[in-house]
Amino acid sequence: MLKLKVISCDVLNREISYLASKSQCFVDVTFLRQGLHLTPKSLGTALQQEIDRTSEGYKYSTQAVDFDYIIIGYGLCSNGIIGISSKKVPLVIPRAHDCITLLLGSKERYREYFDKNPGTYWFSPGWIERGAPPSKEKHQAVYLEYVKKYGEENAQYLVDMEQSWLKDYKDAALINWGLVGRPECYREITREIAGQLDWNYVELDGESALLNRILNGIFNENEVLLVPPGDKVVQSFDENIIKLE
Repeated sequence: MLKLKVISCDVLNREISYLASKSQCFVDVTFLRQGLHLTPKSLGTALQQEIDRTSEGYKYSTQAVDFDYIIIGYGLCSNGIIGISSKKVPLVIPRAHDCITLLLGSKERYREYFDKNPGTYWFSPGWIERGAPPSKEKHQAVYLEYVKKYGEENAQYLVDMEQSWLKDYKDAALINWGLVGRPECYREITREIAGQLDWNYVELDGESALLNRILNGIFNENEVLLVPPGDKVVQSFDENIIKLE
């Protein structure tokens, strides 16, 4: 039986937990808090620390289980994974720009949809529950925090500047696997946010096959990069997304 260590963003908590429970492999999962990709250096540091810790083995009773592979549950994610390496256990890294590829099932599907719908803001159970999607409530909370620090006039200016990126979006797209959590609740929240921001509500069926293959030790070359011990990962700037240094 393959022994897999998974180090993933918490935004994939429900999906990975569900698939790990059905895996034919021994799977141990560590989730890192959502948002580390906003400071790529912090993401790289956190991943490297967990990779190094994994080399010590999984402590169960008096035995230490040596893992066969370390699965990195991240995409390129603002280059946060660039430079990570393992001294002992091979890394398996999805060929993905971010977690949306893992939720949609392939980088090709993600690319095709993005090219046709560039103004899409993505929602999923993890992004709704563990992220901080744009909303009136979030806007108001940030505004009140800035009022305390900088006064009303400056607070409104700062909030308007920070929210200016919203004009680039027109669709709120919910990825629905239909397997985890509360689908109707996620629909309601996404529709509400879409209405607040005058976006269109879109729902796409998610696809679990890619993550399921990875969590069952099936590593297709066009879907993942195998990183041998001592090697590092870098961006490839092509359809493969990542490569060995």
